[in-house]
Amino acid sequence: MAGSHHISRRDFIKLATLTVGGAIGAAIGVPSIFYLVDPALEAGGKDAWIPLGPLENFEIGKPTLVTFVRTKVNGWEKTSNSYGVFVLRKSEEDVTVISNRCTHLSCRVNWNEEKQTYICPCHDATFSLDGEVLGGPPPRPLDRYEGEALKIEEGVVSIFFTEG
Repeated sequence: MAGSHHISRRDFIKLATLTVGGAIGAAIGVPSIFYLVDPALEAGGKDAWIPLGPLENFEIGKPTLVTFVRTKVNGWEKTSNSYGVFVLRKSEEDVTVISNRCTHLSCRVNWNEEKQTYICPCHDATFSLDGEVLGGPPPRPLDRYEGEALKIEEGVVSIFFTEG
């Protein structure tokens, strides 16, 4: 027979083993790779509205510290971070929300009732009731949640929190 190919039994077994082995490897390998890679492709912590509490919980004229925890998933890594803000109720409906992170090196500021200032314990920076810099190294006032990032709905104060 001219031009016909003859394959030996040994070569046929090798070819059949490679074909079946490759099919089984692909059937197991592709889903396994997807399972391992998929979490890394998912987005981490999302920006979200954070409820700070009912309006009546905040005394007029006195900053109230509210803390909350945000959990961020980055691939297989899950981290939880604690954040804080001061809610300052100026009148019945006028509310200001100020971050408790110093704009110098992100230390947490504390409200000093006696001095009527926020004080950063790291470098003795001081801020006014509205978060303006009174002294020390901070380059700008404390960050504020206002405008579209602050809302009061059904008597609950909420802020739109963005990671970072």
